[in-house]
Amino acid sequence: MAQIKKGDQVVVIAGKDKGLTGRVLEVLKDADRVIVEGVGVVTKHTKAGQSQRGASTGGIERVEAPIHISNVQYYDADAKRGKRLGSRTEQVERDGRTKTVRVRVTRGHGDAEKDI
Repeated sequence: MAQIKKGDQVVVIAGKDKGLTGRVLEVLKDADRVIVEGVGVVTKHTKAGQSQRGASTGGIERVEAPIHISNVQYYDADAKRGKRLGSRTEQVERDGRTKTVRVRVTRGHGDAEKDI
């Protein structure tokens, strides 16, 4: 199960973009990959054409390529470094009923757990 979700701030821990941080734009669960803003940028050549309004399309574009989810780690802005993620179950009372919910928390080297 992927613990990284869309919108999370992550840091790249392996590969050519190691050390860069960015926001997750999309999670591709079936391929175990994520698309991170500003990371893994590749040049893509698209065929020239025209839109219905007459504007020309195509040319050379720079787009983010998917990278493997194991090469990114959740970025904790307070600690200014990557952190491991875990989950904890809590009992929450809503509308007079108690529910069990899972909460994502950061784990790490002797630090206190922090809810995300």
